[in-house]
Amino acid sequence: MSVVELDDVRVEYGDVTAVEELSLSVRDGELFCLLGPSGCGKTTTLRAVAGFESPAAGRVVLDGRDVTGLAPYDRGCATVFQDWALFPNKTVVENVAFGLKMAGVPAERRRERAREQLATVEMTDHADDPPGELSGGQKQRVALARSLAVDPEVLLLDEPLSNLDKRLRETMQLEIKEIQERLETPMLYVTHDQEEAFTLADRIGIMNDGELVQVGAPKTVYDDPVDRFVEAFLGSTNFLSGEVVTDAGAVEFPTAGLRAPVPAGDDLAVGDDVTASVRPEVVDLAPAAGGAAASTDGGAASEPDVTGHADGRAILAGTVSEVVYRGSNVRHHVAVGDGAELFVERPVTDAPDLAAGDAARLSWDVTDAYYFGPDGARVRL
Repeated sequence: MSVVELDDVRVEYGDVTAVEELSLSVRDGELFCLLGPSGCGKTTTLRAVAGFESPAAGRVVLDGRDVTGLAPYDRGCATVFQDWALFPNKTVVENVAFGLKMAGVPAERRRERAREQLATVEMTDHADDPPGELSGGQKQRVALARSLAVDPEVLLLDEPLSNLDKRLRETMQLEIKEIQERLETPMLYVTHDQEEAFTLADRIGIMNDGELVQVGAPKTVYDDPVDRFVEAFLGSTNFLSGEVVTDAGAVEFPTAGLRAPVPAGDDLAVGDDVTASVRPEVVDLAPAAGGAAASTDGGAASEPDVTGHADGRAILAGTVSEVVYRGSNVRHHVAVGDGAELFVERPVTDAPDLAAGDAARLSWDVTDAYYFGPDGARVRL
């Protein structure tokens, strides 16, 4: 059963269309993340659900009720903002009880309900404190408790953790997920942070330029991106630009100095532009034979290595240009071909012993890469 349904919703600001005919649903008990870059329309979409923006077209349905024309306080939802919006002149428990007071709930029941929600977010000991004495994480817990206190049909969260430092943000992600699973309160959560969405969401909706590009479970959207934008946005990858040069599907990647087969069948024709995405985790990196620096300017390497493909694997010779230590991981940047550079990332315990200037050999199974056609759409192998 869907608790939130958006049916071809369009939101405009004058001549600018912020959200374009967007349809989505949030299921009962689900945490649904809207994920996308700044300006993609995700917060505008959430505000349309909350009633803070009026759609130029389409419908907003909450728990089976068309609320498109209703005010925010008549919709049965609650919103957690990134700036917490706590009243500085009220205690923590008074802040949590505020929505109940506006709803006309008797004082005794308000206090009881407020303290129940403070217990949910482990803030009971701070019930009588003013917000000014709380840390950022504690303020966010209070804002969450205040929204849960009114027992919303759906809880809307607009980048609620963006003002917190990385470690506290990661802690709060796990706490929000635990609370959501325990209470089974459906949540629509907006974020630009991919890791946050992967940690929290049952399903993710990826937005770009006001449109919903892809919806699915975190693993599904990561393993099966529908287009080049999704692939680029969800994580670090190596993009290689190429062109189909034979009817058999051979693709030439000129800057990398590589020709490799792409078994895409009828999806590609000779002359089509192709972009390959080679994720760093699928690339094998090893010292080149002899270990001397390889040429990347079209000349012969002092110790030549193989460039091309064999047994379904793409193979490139290159020279390590930079080694970046990233705590538990090591990232090697390798110059290949005519000005291209690929990077490979491995755990410190599994990283090859290569330094800047060393000759290297990269290889990957051509079916482990993702391929995108001239329009950016995914080419299925």
